[in-house]
Amino acid sequence: MTRKSLPFKDYSYRADPKVSDFNDQNPIIVFDGECALCSAFVQFVIKHDKQKEFQFSTGQSNLGQALFQHYGLDTVNFETNLLISKGRAYAKMSAFSQTTSLLPYPAKFLSLAKYIPSPLDTWLYDMIARNRYRLFGRTDRCLLPDENLKKRLIE
Repeated sequence: MTRKSLPFKDYSYRADPKVSDFNDQNPIIVFDGECALCSAFVQFVIKHDKQKEFQFSTGQSNLGQALFQHYGLDTVNFETNLLISKGRAYAKMSAFSQTTSLLPYPAKFLSLAKYIPSPLDTWLYDMIARNRYRLFGRTDRCLLPDENLKKRLIE
C-alpha cells in the first residue's frame, strides 16, 4: 500500500455485492452532500474540470453509502471525501491532492499538498474535517445539482 491509496486491491469494489455497478471509467468523487465545504470543493472541481471527466456521488446516496462501507469509512459522519480513480480509492489529503493533480493548471498547483509530510497531513485534514460544519456550515439538504452537475451525478 502506498500512502496515497486505501489498502484495497484496485477495483475491489467491483467484487462487492453491496456496491452497485457504476461507470468507473472516469474519476468519481464521493462527498458529504450536507457539508458546505465539501459542496464548495465539488463546485471548484466542476469549474476547473474543462474536460468534464469527473463524476460525483454524495455519501448519502446508495452508491456513496456502499463505497464508504466497502472501504471501512464512517457512513454517517463522512469525515473524508473519497476519490476513486482508475479503480484505486483515495481518502483524506490523498484524495484532495490526487483530485487536484487531475485538474489543469492553475488548480493543479493544489496537488502540492501531497508533499505535506505524514502524519502532519492527516492531522491537518482531520482537524478541518472535525470542524467543517462549525467553520463552513451545514446545509439541511444535499447540494442541489445544476444541469452541469446533474449529468455527472451518480445516485
